[in-house]
Amino acid sequence: MPVQERSSMQNGSLIKSNRQNGEKVWEFRWRDRTRGKAVYRRMVLGTTQQFATETEARAAVAGIVLEINIDDPRLQTHALTISQLAEHYRRRELSLDNTWKTYNYLKRWIVPKWGECPLGKIRPIDVELWLRQLPLARSSCAKIKNIMSVLFNHARRYELFDGNPIHLVRQSAKRRTIPHILSIDEIQQLLSAVGALARLLIFIDATTGLRQSELFGLRWKDLDFDGGEINVVRSVVHGVISNCKTESSMKPIPMGPYLADMLKQWKHETRYAGPDDWVFASVRTHGKRPLWGQSLMRKNIRPVAKRLGIDKRIGWHTFRHSYSTLLRSLGTDIKVQQDLLRHSSARLTLDTYTQSVTPAKREAQDAVIRLLIANKPSTLAAPASTP
Repeated sequence: MPVQERSSMQNGSLIKSNRQNGEKVWEFRWRDRTRGKAVYRRMVLGTTQQFATETEARAAVAGIVLEINIDDPRLQTHALTISQLAEHYRRRELSLDNTWKTYNYLKRWIVPKWGECPLGKIRPIDVELWLRQLPLARSSCAKIKNIMSVLFNHARRYELFDGNPIHLVRQSAKRRTIPHILSIDEIQQLLSAVGALARLLIFIDATTGLRQSELFGLRWKDLDFDGGEINVVRSVVHGVISNCKTESSMKPIPMGPYLADMLKQWKHETRYAGPDDWVFASVRTHGKRPLWGQSLMRKNIRPVAKRLGIDKRIGWHTFRHSYSTLLRSLGTDIKVQQDLLRHSSARLTLDTYTQSVTPAKREAQDAVIRLLIANKPSTLAAPASTP
C-alpha cells in the first residue's frame, strides 16, 4: 500500500495512505510487546473526510495509545479527555449499524460540550446543571446521562480511569408534559384538509403507529402485499440509515386491505416504485433519499391544523400516541397493543415468541381504520400525483 504522508507519534505512528478504491485513510501502527516478541499491528482509524487533519486523527487515537501503554509509568499522569474516551468507546464498542442513537448523542451533545475536558475534571453538579438547560425532553436528557455513565464505565473496564462521577448526577426521565392526543374527529378533519401525500402519511401513521424514522425508512420491498404485512427493518434519522432501535421494533405489523389499496395506488403514481426505492422518496434528491418528515410536518400539516382550530402541538409521534389511545379505547388486549406498538417489556415473556401478525392484531388495526373512515370515505383516497 503506497504511503503518501507519515508523521511520528509518541507511541506508534500515524500514516495517511491510499486504498485500492482511491480513498485516503488514516492508519495507526504500533509494536505490540505483550508476549515478549514485538509484533507490528495496524488499525484503520477512518477516512481523511472523517479526520481532515492530523490533529483530529491524533485525538482519535489517543485513547487507544493509552490502552496500549497502560503499564508505562510515563503515561500514568496523562489526562484523557472525554473526546478521546468517546472515540475509544466508538472504536471498541459501537456499531453504527444498530447503535446510531448512541453515536448521535455523543456527536451532537456530549463531545461538543465536554470533549476537551479531562475525565478528572468532570463534576457531577456541572453535568446536572447542563442537562437541565438542554432543549430536550427529559427522557433524552436521561439517555445522555446514561451514555456518559457508560463512557466512564468503559474507561474503568479498560483501566483508563478509576471513577464514575455520573453516578451522582440526578436526572429524571419523567415527562414534563403529557403528550397531546388527537381525537377521531380531529384526525378526520386533518385528513379532509391536507394535501394528498400528507393525507396518506397521516393515515398510515394513525393506523400503524409507525415511528417517524420507521415511516420514512420504508422501501417498497418491505411491503408484503400478498401477506398483508409491513416489515419494519430500518430507520432513518437525520439522514443516517440504520437498523431499528430494538428487536421488538422489527416485528411485522398488519397492512389491511384498505391501507394496502392506498399504498398500491401510491406505488402506481410515484416515479420511484422499484423494490429498493423509498416508499416516500424525495424528488429533490431524485429518489436517492426519503422525504424529510419534519419539513413536511412544518410546512404542510401544522399550518392546516392551526387553520382548523386544532390548538395542539402536533408531530409525527402525536399520531403514534393517538393510535395507542384509540387501541385502548376499543378495549384491545394489552398484549395485542404492545405487539402493535412494538414495545419491549421484560414482564411479558411472550415478546420473545410472538413475531407474526396475528388475527387479533389485524382485528385491532381494522377497528381503528373503521373509526377513521366512518362517514368520510371520500377524503381518504390515495395521492393522485407524485410530490
